[in-house]
Amino acid sequence: MNMSTQHSNIKFLGHASFQLTTPEGHIILVDPWFTGNPALPADYTIPEQIDLILITHGHRDHMDSKIIDLIRSHSPKVIANPIVRLFLQEQGVPEHVFEQMNAGGTVSILQTKVTMTNAFHFAQVWLPDGKIGYTHAANGFIVWMSDDVSVYYSGDTSVFGDMALLGEIYEPDIAILPIGDRFTMGPLEAAFAIRLLKVKHVIPCHYGTMPALTGTPQRLKELTQDQERLQIHAMKAGEELDTSQLQLHKP
Repeated sequence: MNMSTQHSNIKFLGHASFQLTTPEGHIILVDPWFTGNPALPADYTIPEQIDLILITHGHRDHMDSKIIDLIRSHSPKVIANPIVRLFLQEQGVPEHVFEQMNAGGTVSILQTKVTMTNAFHFAQVWLPDGKIGYTHAANGFIVWMSDDVSVYYSGDTSVFGDMALLGEIYEPDIAILPIGDRFTMGPLEAAFAIRLLKVKHVIPCHYGTMPALTGTPQRLKELTQDQERLQIHAMKAGEELDTSQLQLHKP
């Protein structure tokens, strides 16, 4: 295990992939996409230690095409929705690797709590023979770390009214939201998501990786000028956010 960082850290790996480091030094990958990711920093190396992988859905830009090799070589715990979990198990990933859960549930793992949330996004898995299968609904996650920092990773989704409930129940400090449009929320919808969540720190993602993803952080900022104390952290791939440097205001 790495030495304790005493506080949590969020590293942007490009597109919609993130690496969280907990205060205890545990490494959590969220929707890892390494193979063919044009936004992945050229100097990024996969950590020797990976303790937990969170997967929101089976699309290749969120679940790396070599995810099974990654699991075998690093022996992390894995949390995914039941359909994605079934796919991975049928590809040979042992059942004990998974921390089983479903939408609405919370598990404690690695001095961290993880809640699986709803998301609205049609998804499937590309099978080894090139066909598709395992159709499923995507999900999101809320991760609470031991320094009392909570991160809501919405995954690919549209805006939905129950984000207000997520904000009321879980009071996330930081929201990671897609803004690219076309396949997910654009800046307009993300601006409403921010209001529903009542969150004050936002990391936009899933934009600019390809020409079709036209949403921009600047447009999101323009649409949220009325939100007091809101900070939009438009991170570059490879950049890290030290959560101890943020002013986190609990309601």
